[in-house]
Amino acid sequence: MITKEAIEIAYSFLHQKRNVYIHSSLDWQKDDIEYAIASYVDEMSGELLRTISDGKADFLKEHTRFEQDITSAVNALERMLYLK
Repeated sequence: MITKEAIEIAYSFLHQKRNVYIHSSLDWQKDDIEYAIASYVDEMSGELLRTISDGKADFLKEHTRFEQDITSAVNALERMLYLK
């Protein structure tokens, strides 16, 4: 079972990091954010990750689609918050 608290924590962290990421022009900063998110995902509830990843392998860990993945994750978590 995915708790509301788990959703809120994931949403807060990913939302904040996404906002910095999409407005940053610094490659090193974007790399640091990608690394932080990948580390966070390793510790995230497997059920929550499966729910927000929509079955994508390496969700939030693939550099070439990171911006798309993090935006998708934030949107999914936001929808989940309204359902709880």
